[in-house]
Amino acid sequence: MPSLLASLISTGETHLVIGYSNVASIRITSIIESGASPILITNKGTIFTPSVQQYQEDGKLEIIYDDLKIDNIRNSLKTLGREEVDGIVDRVFVSLPSGCHLLKKQIFETCKKLRIPINTSDSPEFCTFTLLASYTSGDFQMGVTTSGKGCRLASRIKRELANSLPPDIGAICNKIGELRKAIQKEDQLQLESIGEHDDDAVNSHKFNTFVPEFNASEEHLKLQRTRWLAQIVEYYPLKKLATLSITDLTNAYHDHKENPTPTKKQKLSRKGQLTLVGSGPGSVSLLTLGALQAIHTADLVLADKLVPQQVLDIIPRKTELFIARKFPGNAEKAQEELLSLGITALNEGKNVIRLKQGDPYIFGRGGEEFNYFKDQGFTPTVIPGITSALAAPVLSNIPATHRDVADQVLICTGTGRRGAIPTLPEFIKSRTTVFLMTLHRVVEFIPKLIEQKGWDPKLPVAIIERASCPDQRVIRTTLSKVADAVEACGSRPPGLLVTGYACEVIFKNEDAKEWTVEEGCNVDFDETFDSIVKLVGSSASPEPVAPVHVTPQITV
Repeated sequence: MPSLLASLISTGETHLVIGYSNVASIRITSIIESGASPILITNKGTIFTPSVQQYQEDGKLEIIYDDLKIDNIRNSLKTLGREEVDGIVDRVFVSLPSGCHLLKKQIFETCKKLRIPINTSDSPEFCTFTLLASYTSGDFQMGVTTSGKGCRLASRIKRELANSLPPDIGAICNKIGELRKAIQKEDQLQLESIGEHDDDAVNSHKFNTFVPEFNASEEHLKLQRTRWLAQIVEYYPLKKLATLSITDLTNAYHDHKENPTPTKKQKLSRKGQLTLVGSGPGSVSLLTLGALQAIHTADLVLADKLVPQQVLDIIPRKTELFIARKFPGNAEKAQEELLSLGITALNEGKNVIRLKQGDPYIFGRGGEEFNYFKDQGFTPTVIPGITSALAAPVLSNIPATHRDVADQVLICTGTGRRGAIPTLPEFIKSRTTVFLMTLHRVVEFIPKLIEQKGWDPKLPVAIIERASCPDQRVIRTTLSKVADAVEACGSRPPGLLVTGYACEVIFKNEDAKEWTVEEGCNVDFDETFDSIVKLVGSSASPEPVAPVHVTPQITV
């Protein structure tokens, strides 16, 4: 059974350490660093490490020499603590030899009666809490536990995870905290969409609540900056978060006015090249070889915010990267900004890659961008991408077509021009319908399907989020329960909704649950990508890859 993980505030507490060992020495250091006061009870004649001796000399550690007998220990548990809690110690750490099994058990039972949290080294059966292998950088803390199965393994995993983090992760935490406070103060808004706790931004079903871009109320306008901050924390590369400022959040509203999109063809000094590239649903291994080559030959990459970190990581360091500032209620202005940046770079003769999530022409505005750049004198090359509308069902064991069940597939959007709900399709029993850009408005969307278009409320559906990524999630339910499932499970964008009887061809809800949740992707895409880069004689490092001669490019 998984433990309930928590970050405990121990400032001012009194922690009792019973018995001395190398583990006890480490515990004493952790207690002091947490702001608590340790008291060590041990036998006379114990030899301490220099660090423990120094703690005692500095007045940071009190050492009591006493016989380690249960009666003495029980008295210490009730009398050595703070006056405000009637002398009961706040936390207990036991570090006794393996032969002291009975004494460990007695201490554990006494602590349980007194409701004192206790940790016993090498005896998980006598613990009410365990310590994590932790990594700290500023206000950022990360902990790993194996639930007592092996501290060395937990430490190894912690090191591996820490090495994958930006070195300034502490500064990133400080920056985001400053931005949240500044927005809260300026907009006088309770930041429910960002979250007061670590998991809120991921788990809150309000993360993707629809924010109108046109004719917005004053309250909606206030939401724009908070929602954008929540979304860039979720989507942007961690390395970029440390450089954000409150000015960035504000200027995004005004930059489009200062840098209007060119409307007339400009004289060109030398011809730049533009490629519209589909990055696929998320995993690097689902990039086409053409997309991989294009990314590594670009001077400038203009990326959508939904392009995942693992894809952005393969962009060479020398390549300039700009990520669309499409926070809620600002999509049109952010699009204008991208187009303007692209034209400027093309007029400078640069090789520009417009990197788009999924496929450029499946609700990716690829056709609009193609026509815009063509009118400016630059005819793009288009590299297709695997759309999540087709990949996500496969990765969720949903055959979009299946004999005698589904003979057609329809891909729709739940968000039309200027944020309106588009024309909704009629219900056809033999059709699998995939809705993109819909989950943020299911509360108003689903009733229209059922009441106006005659859709079956019991139709099996699947919410698929972060398809092909390690944290892929599939929520299986029925049409009428979609809104309840989203509210209960939270939001993990980007996601889509698959509807139709094909959803139950392989998966059968035999327990008749209102919804089920499946975590993780069933394909090891990291291993697949490693095989790909070996095949093309390249690597996923930030250096340009060798040209790939067989490239599935389509020049339109």
